Amino acid sequence: MTRRHGYVLLCAIVILIALVSAGLYVTVAGGDGRHGGTGASPHDPAEPASTAVWVGTWSAAPTGTEPGTETLGLAGRSVRNVVHTSVGGTSARITLSNLYGSTPLTITHASLAVADGSGTAEAREDSMRRLTFGGAARVAVPAGGQVLSDPVRVTIPADSDVLVTTYSPTPSGPVTVHQQARQFSYVADGDHTESVSGEPYTGRVASWRYLTALDVLSHEADGTVVVFGDSITDGAASTVGANRRWPDVLADRLRIADLKEQDGGDGQRVPRYGVVNAGISGNQLLADGLGRPAENPSGLSRFTRDALDRTSVKVVVVDLGVNDILRQPRLPDPGRVVAGLRTLVRQAHARGVKVVGATLMPFGGRPGYTAAREDVRQRINAEIRTGRVFDAVVDFDRALRDPYDPRRLRAEYDSGDHLHPNDRGYRRMADVFDLRLLTAGGWAAL
Repeated sequence: MTRRHGYVLLCAIVILIALVSAGLYVTVAGGDGRHGGTGASPHDPAEPASTAVWVGTWSAAPTGTEPGTETLGLAGRSVRNVVHTSVGGTSARITLSNLYGSTPLTITHASLAVADGSGTAEAREDSMRRLTFGGAARVAVPAGGQVLSDPVRVTIPADSDVLVTTYSPTPSGPVTVHQQARQFSYVADGDHTESVSGEPYTGRVASWRYLTALDVLSHEADGTVVVFGDSITDGAASTVGANRRWPDVLADRLRIADLKEQDGGDGQRVPRYGVVNAGISGNQLLADGLGRPAENPSGLSRFTRDALDRTSVKVVVVDLGVNDILRQPRLPDPGRVVAGLRTLVRQAHARGVKVVGATLMPFGGRPGYTAAREDVRQRINAEIRTGRVFDAVVDFDRALRDPYDPRRLRAEYDSGDHLHPNDRGYRRMADVFDLRLLTAGGWAAL
């Protein structure tokens, strides 16, 4: 054999090996989870040749246990959570939590589908996918733990409702929930996990059960913004089922700004991020709730889990501290609250994450309001405005306060309880947020 012939033969062998390997690679990654398909395993990307990125499109922080589920849990029932996406993608995966469970939560059947409209338990038939965990349909979520599903190929539109359904045949003890969802989800007797019809789902509840995250493999975004806060972030007093929490409106603004930029726009460069909500109603920065693990845990204790551990997090927006002023029987030390906020920022910086902080909005007229508590709020806000607490600041106080009585919310933004904005107030919060604050860089010197 001549040297030339040997070289040609070697090249042919290399090409053949490459083609066979590529064929195997595509075959392994090609499952879509449709009607029993296993989908891609956690070790095999759903789209290996894609430049898409896994980002968070929705999340909810676990807040505690659902009353009445202490013994049986939701055994023998299908739980269909309705969640709303911020960005779209070509594949999806979920996180299930049993944080407050006392025994393992056994899931034998789980599915994901795009809802056939808004506020419905009906699914689009072509989008129904069976979910697996490590290649198996059955999974036991340990007490106090969580599990991540395998990815499934499915088109998830931005700004749409997604249905995530689980079925557990056995008692599991207390059900882990996010209680103030501002969104109706559904339950059915028996296993109707892959039913596209909403007819079996006769039960309705305004909380999310077990589900804490929905991620998508996205070409629309290259990172995640986590909005971390209390009931104001959670969307208290906003219209149920309308997705008018201020993080929802922020996601709308980012999406619209990105489309304008693609069309030539106005030259304003904004990041392409999914937005997820880590608000808990009644949450305090410094104090935990009762129980072990604590229900409604403090911002300090849950920051890593609910913010920094989210998929591809780039920026955290913190709006927390009002409940530390209002809910403690003794007047809080503003220095302790500011120190707690700085602790969050240091933890984020250790992960390479930027933190945008918000001033605390007024609560004049709210039960518990006193001039002394107002002074604490003003002192905290003054420190935030110096730029020595957060990497960047959004001044919600200035944007929503009554110009004639700065101790109160402006009437047109007040839901009526003198603490929580109405839909118009939440829109105002998102509208005054300078989207350029979400770009990387510009960290504060603490």
